[in-house]
Amino acid sequence: MDPLTEKIIGCAINVHKALGPGLLESAYEECLCYELMQSGLEVERQKPIPLIYKEVKLDCGYRLDLLVNKEVIVELKSVECLMPIHEAQLISYLKLANIKTGLLINFNTKVLTDGIKRRVV
Repeated sequence: MDPLTEKIIGCAINVHKALGPGLLESAYEECLCYELMQSGLEVERQKPIPLIYKEVKLDCGYRLDLLVNKEVIVELKSVECLMPIHEAQLISYLKLANIKTGLLINFNTKVLTDGIKRRVV
């Protein structure tokens, strides 16, 4: 694993240890942003990404939960379990944003590492 995703996961674990499962995704997003910035990382929240179709830029309302250091997309969930559609969403966002690495983090788990998926495209 690369040092940046390790650092992001470490910050997410700190948030999960403090809050536990069962909150809204927005609460985890707010706390994780704080934790990441305290660690010296650059964080963009709810970053819009356009869809380009046949050289036409369309604003379809797609937004990345977090973009860290302009290198890693972090998609946050607070769901019973991660589904294939969640991974498909992350992969689509990676392609649309032309970013290679993404993390899908589900905070609604007893042990956070059970709810983390790392994808590289």
